[in-house]
Amino acid sequence: MSSSHGKHSRVRYRQPSKLTLTVACSTVLAAGAAAGGVALWPGAATAQSADRIQPAPATEAGLGQSLTDFEAQHAQAQASTSARQARLAAARARSAARARAARRAAQLAAERRAASATAAPTPAPTASSTPTPAPVTPSGTPQHIAMSLLGSYGWSSSQFSCLDDLWNAESGWNPTAENASGAYGIPQALPGSKMASAGPDWQSDATTQIKWGLGYIKGLYGSPCAAWGHEESDGWY
Repeated sequence: MSSSHGKHSRVRYRQPSKLTLTVACSTVLAAGAAAGGVALWPGAATAQSADRIQPAPATEAGLGQSLTDFEAQHAQAQASTSARQARLAAARARSAARARAARRAAQLAAERRAASATAAPTPAPTASSTPTPAPVTPSGTPQHIAMSLLGSYGWSSSQFSCLDDLWNAESGWNPTAENASGAYGIPQALPGSKMASAGPDWQSDATTQIKWGLGYIKGLYGSPCAAWGHEESDGWY
């Protein structure tokens, strides 16, 4: 009987050699290629899976395009707001201008009514043995006619420059000038029919209109220069 009878035999584990591992790896790779796939070591497969699930980072170009779109939308909104504000301001300005024009017309009408009411009545003619010569009717341009009539209202020729500026601004010395408010003629009587007190041809005759206008200025302001000063400060007379 052998001396080792009854004893457990020991099996010693031997680590596979490098050659064995190399052959095993080659076999695995070859099997995978034959099956139409690619064999990967677990570590490599895990790394590739992680690469596939990671989200692609936002590119700098994409962020820049988003910022540009936002700025464009913001600028468009600001432009729309500015346009609305400009339209509102223009509407308010037009409304204020209409209101000022209406007040001016109302005040002008009141002033002229007052001047007409306080004008001295024309004295009735008296009988005389000596016939009165017919008055000489001035002729020439409306400016010449007005210049020739200044003395009969007690003014010197120095007042003509103010009268010229005044009626240039009001009508351009046009006997048929008509304003939307109803003012008419060289002196812009409101209404124009007031000038009928100076003559029946008030609608077309420059002399009739000038006589009425000079009488109006004398009764309300005293002189053409005083009337022109009011026109400059208030925009009407």
